[in-house]
Amino acid sequence: MNTYKSFAVVGGGNVGLPVATGLAAQNVSVILLSRSSTKTPPSGVELVQVDTSDVAAVTAVFKEHKVDVVISTINATTPENAAAQKPVVDAAKAAAVKLYVPGEFGFPSDGHTEEFLGAKNKIAEYAKSIELPSARIYTGVFTEYIPLLTGYNVNGKIWVIGKGDTPVSFTFLSDITGFVVHALTTLPPSELENRTFRLEGDRATLNELATKFNTSVDHVDLIPGEGGDFIAHLLELSEAGSGSSGWDEANKREGSEGAASGNLSWPGHHWKTIKEVHNL
Repeated sequence: MNTYKSFAVVGGGNVGLPVATGLAAQNVSVILLSRSSTKTPPSGVELVQVDTSDVAAVTAVFKEHKVDVVISTINATTPENAAAQKPVVDAAKAAAVKLYVPGEFGFPSDGHTEEFLGAKNKIAEYAKSIELPSARIYTGVFTEYIPLLTGYNVNGKIWVIGKGDTPVSFTFLSDITGFVVHALTTLPPSELENRTFRLEGDRATLNELATKFNTSVDHVDLIPGEGGDFIAHLLELSEAGSGSSGWDEANKREGSEGAASGNLSWPGHHWKTIKEVHNL
């Protein structure tokens, strides 16, 4: 039986706002932490303006609202953004928060030591070291972002760095946020604390993506334009195996839990495929 009654969402982007909205619909207390007072919160969600780098201030907010669960949805695609979660982790520990959900929602970070995935892993390991229970959620690539991250919206082809035959996990954003709400409001703490959930809506290599989109691959070494270096890094990680939500970086192979193993925690749910999301 789930015992969490009060939630705090940090970050109001594509993950944070739907999660806050979904939690509020479950008749639980939900606050949205923001540095800005101009953001409009979803119905049933209280906006709390606070400097999330100020441990004392955030601790006071968590205590005032008797927060049980903190969900970080900070866009941790840089080492600096990932590391910015540390004051929130410290505040959660000081306020006796029962569960922390770090800003993962992407490629598996466990076992990584470099770049943004290494920084994400460091935050999760830090939470463990101070005995703050956490739930890590890996999703692979957001399915609706395929055109943006593969170059399809640039030249109608699929960018590939390497051979393009390594499987990648793709999960629809609404499935991800729906899972977060479902898991945090229905699963007992024993099934959430210090657990890793590996989600997957669909699975394909980049070469297979080209077939699904009825196009060809474009083998590249560099990605042009703003954000090109980051996209190239994601493609390199995918080629190496890290794009799969079941990837075991320490052993450089698919792990024993496997991609989509976390899907079992939402029985009966239909996970949207690539073809369904993109009307292929």
